[in-house]
Amino acid sequence: MKIFPQSAARCFPTQYLHADLLVAGGGLAGLCAALAAARDGLQVVLIQDRPVLGGNASSEVRLWANGATSHMGNNNRWAREGGIMGEIMEENLWRNKEGNPVMFDLVLLDLAKTQQGLTLLLNTAVYEVEKEQQRITQVSAFNPINETFYIVSAEQFCDATGDGVLGFLAGAEYREGAEDADELDEKMAPGDNFGHKLGHSIYFYTKQTAGPVNFIPPSFALKDITDIPRYKRLTSTLNGCDLWWLEWGGRLDTVHESEEIKWELWKIVWGVWDHIKNSGQFPEAENMTIEWVGAIPGKRESRRFVGDHLLCQQDIIEQRDHYDAVAYGGWSIDLHPADGVYSTHDGCRQFHSKGTYTIPFRSLYSRTLDNLLLTGRLISASHVAFGSARVMCTCGLLGEVVGRAAALCKTHNLTPRELARPEHVTALQQQLQRNGCYIPRHWLSDPAQGATVSASSEYQLTELAPNGQWQPLAERMALLLPVQAGASLPKITLRLRSTTPLQLAVSLLGSKRAGNFTPDEQYDECILQLSPGEGEYALTFNWQSARDQYLFLAFDARDSVEIALTDTHLPGMMTVFNSLNARVAKHTRQVADGDYGVDEFDFWLPRRHPQQIMPALRVSQPLAYWGAQNVLNGRLRPEQQINAWSPAANDNTPEIIWRWPTPQSLKQLTLVQDNDFDNAMESVQMGHPYAVTPHCITHYRLWADDRLLAEVKANHHSVCQHCLDEPLTATSIRLEILATAGALPAVYSLNVS
Repeated sequence: MKIFPQSAARCFPTQYLHADLLVAGGGLAGLCAALAAARDGLQVVLIQDRPVLGGNASSEVRLWANGATSHMGNNNRWAREGGIMGEIMEENLWRNKEGNPVMFDLVLLDLAKTQQGLTLLLNTAVYEVEKEQQRITQVSAFNPINETFYIVSAEQFCDATGDGVLGFLAGAEYREGAEDADELDEKMAPGDNFGHKLGHSIYFYTKQTAGPVNFIPPSFALKDITDIPRYKRLTSTLNGCDLWWLEWGGRLDTVHESEEIKWELWKIVWGVWDHIKNSGQFPEAENMTIEWVGAIPGKRESRRFVGDHLLCQQDIIEQRDHYDAVAYGGWSIDLHPADGVYSTHDGCRQFHSKGTYTIPFRSLYSRTLDNLLLTGRLISASHVAFGSARVMCTCGLLGEVVGRAAALCKTHNLTPRELARPEHVTALQQQLQRNGCYIPRHWLSDPAQGATVSASSEYQLTELAPNGQWQPLAERMALLLPVQAGASLPKITLRLRSTTPLQLAVSLLGSKRAGNFTPDEQYDECILQLSPGEGEYALTFNWQSARDQYLFLAFDARDSVEIALTDTHLPGMMTVFNSLNARVAKHTRQVADGDYGVDEFDFWLPRRHPQQIMPALRVSQPLAYWGAQNVLNGRLRPEQQINAWSPAANDNTPEIIWRWPTPQSLKQLTLVQDNDFDNAMESVQMGHPYAVTPHCITHYRLWADDRLLAEVKANHHSVCQHCLDEPLTATSIRLEILATAGALPAVYSLNVS
């Protein structure tokens, strides 16, 4: 028994903490920043004002995390984010392929709690900042659950709060709303009619029940469904993220009027459900109930802070390369009308670039504060560019960048601005790539520290045997495969069958920009004369490539023609279709219905697992794209070439060996291998057929000379790090592959340090 006598006043307790880096905000960006910095040796405090991590991806909001893969709906091949963001998505697939948002919470919390050097403060909100000149020195925060104040001092600070709480309180320069079109010459800059900010959304989940369920709407539910101009799009099967367009609030202050926006969104949600349940237009909804409605809105846009580079539309559409490129995006420039669900405009205006674009480090720190790093949707970007960079997997990737940047700043006693200089930023780019963060059109310098490499075998493509299945050429289809500079394609023989005699055109297409997968040039064409019935037909092209690049062998659409398929799927090759993904586009071709400063081009999309297909074929001379030397080139994805080693299909004990002429001191080995970087791996709701993608190496051993360093079973990650307790001296490292998830393995690199 404790008895507390009356007193004049009482105070809540205060805890004092110190860190190398304080990260405010525990969405995907903040979590990735905290994990990266802690893994690079910093003491980190992560402050999150919610009971769970993940922000808009958490069970509180339940939006699926996505990024450059754009639901596999654009031309960004092998573009899923790597590093820690990729690790999170792969771990979620392994534990939670069904897409349960509560399980995604668990994945994130588990990562944070097991990370050495990371102190996590949940339910804790920053409310005050102290500075000395242009440096933040400490923050004050409060947790109403344990009634405790926290005063946290740090050398560096990272704002990942979404609304920019740290930057705002510290007086950093920021922007809200959209720039005028003439400020940055952005033709997508919206006018007043469209509106200058994106709104919030609240999602809801439904489920089927065994019997009828009545619904009595609350008094505040929307009464007239026709107030929503797009109400005819509503169906009983739409729920969760499908209803992203139930959005509102872009005309309001999206920070200080968030509660008003929330109540309006609840009004909309319950009005929509009332319409579905009680209008009589959806009889199948009689046995349905609403299982969950968000209690807090998912917020898209508020403050954007200003760094030394303001990312703009041209950076994205023109895919401008920056000397300090540290990350990339690939989602469309996705702008929404400010009036949201009540607008007569479409729910979004989306325009894609022809490939991924890079994001400079100069956009990831405040230009008015010396020790404030920016990540997530706070980065230095125009409203238009923000429309692409705001999506969560891109934000997570940016989080890792600033976390590793903070570690380098501490090691070398640099400010973020100094780290951004050309003579310093290379160290950050190399550190990111050593940890599996792919940067388009950049590569890791000498990943194996001067080693030579040999392998038990190398895959060479001679034939993909038919499996008895056929694919109708009902839409344009293309085989995506690489060719080296100075090379021509060999004769490629396919099996086709037709109901009538006809000509079938097969075009040889390529991308003007190296590294893109948008076929905007035609190099040659082969016309096949098809006879009725089944037969073999040879493709020959009179063309030689001037550079390393990927090609499209594009078949015209012919309803009466089918192509034979194979069971074999190869890393770095795929079949794509000139088709539509309605989640991210309205047509099979990007069409600009006005002068928006964007390109028009065809979309060529892969199919999702397990619907991916590959044509059966035979080549006149072997295609040797998968050589062991690929693992030394420092390129971590298929880009212009496959860039991976794969063993021969009949090699039952595949291994690859890195050798040095003199003994090397080894501290860390990072294996980067294939885990289907084209797979979007949306975090919630959609669900996925596999817990591990087929090419992944699931069981392997690493040997240093004759000493077993590690045996890994049930692996499901593309980046596998092995940190040694003590440095080890060896003259060779051998990777022994014992099992994959069912398909041919592919190794991109062994990064040695």
